Amino acid sequence: MNKAIEFIKESYIELRKVTWPNKQEVINYTITVIFISIVVAVFLGSLDMFFSAIIKKFLM
Repeated sequence: MNKAIEFIKESYIELRKVTWPNKQEVINYTITVIFISIVVAVFLGSLDMFFSAIIKKFLM
C-alpha cells in the first residue's frame, strides 16, 4: 500500500512540472491533426481506387 501512495505522490509532483498547452495551441494542434488525417485519407483512398482498378482490369 505504501508503494501505491508513494507512486501517486510522485506522479502528482511530476504532473506539476508539465508545461500544459494553452487554448490556442490546442486549437492549432487539433486543426493540424484533422488536416493531416484528411490528406492521408484522400491519399490512401486514391491509392486504393487506383490499385482496385488495376486488379479489376487484370482479373476480369
